[in-house]
Amino acid sequence: MFFGEKFLETKLYPYERIDDLQLNGLRLIQNTESFCFGVDAVLLADFADIKENARVIDLGTGTGIIPILLAGKTSAKEIIGIEIQKEMAAMAKRSVALNSLEERVIIHEADIKECVALLGKSEFDVVVSNPPYMNSGGGIVNPKSTKAVSRHEILCTLEDVIVAAAGLLKPAGQLAMVHRPDRIVDILCLMRQYKLEPKYLRFIHPYPGKKPNLILVKGIKNAKAQLKMLPPLYVFNNDGKYSEEIDKIYCRN
Repeated sequence: MFFGEKFLETKLYPYERIDDLQLNGLRLIQNTESFCFGVDAVLLADFADIKENARVIDLGTGTGIIPILLAGKTSAKEIIGIEIQKEMAAMAKRSVALNSLEERVIIHEADIKECVALLGKSEFDVVVSNPPYMNSGGGIVNPKSTKAVSRHEILCTLEDVIVAAAGLLKPAGQLAMVHRPDRIVDILCLMRQYKLEPKYLRFIHPYPGKKPNLILVKGIKNAKAQLKMLPPLYVFNNDGKYSEEIDKIYCRN
């Protein structure tokens, strides 16, 4: 497929490729030897409630997939991605430039623990995050590996993400997160501890009849207590094809 001059001019490094996101002509640079996005990022981008002219920040943006998807799906005024890994941040910046999104999407190479000092307190309407799923002590990992940093709590913890979100959000601002079901107690307890009241919870199942392998959770800063359980989402039908809802999320219908 021909994407135009920017596609031809974009410099790719070893093991990198440009993927068509099938959304308004958007593309993403990914490294096949590094961490590539999955269905969790796509589901989170669809799950977040983002109003016109909102300021949005993605904590641990990785390749920049969520800010780029949100730029295509929403009318957010500004979308910031925070990524501590130098190579990943640089690659995300190249994807932003590839899509000519520099006026709306900004990638910062920064530590999540320092982003409130960097960007200001109570400045954002929405925080999204697809954080590392594995807590510290969850096996032997290479701390210098991009995949390990993306999957394990090496450079930031779940609490770091929630503390940062609480500081960045305006009153009544929203945190939307995707994570694993086995961390649900940690997630809900930490959100309430830092006054991000859990409001919506949705379980993601690979197939009907299979146990969930992801959760989507949404919290509101300083809100009253009332957690609503949303209907389960099935990624695949029993025949192995994507479910109708997943097709709609991926804009296949």
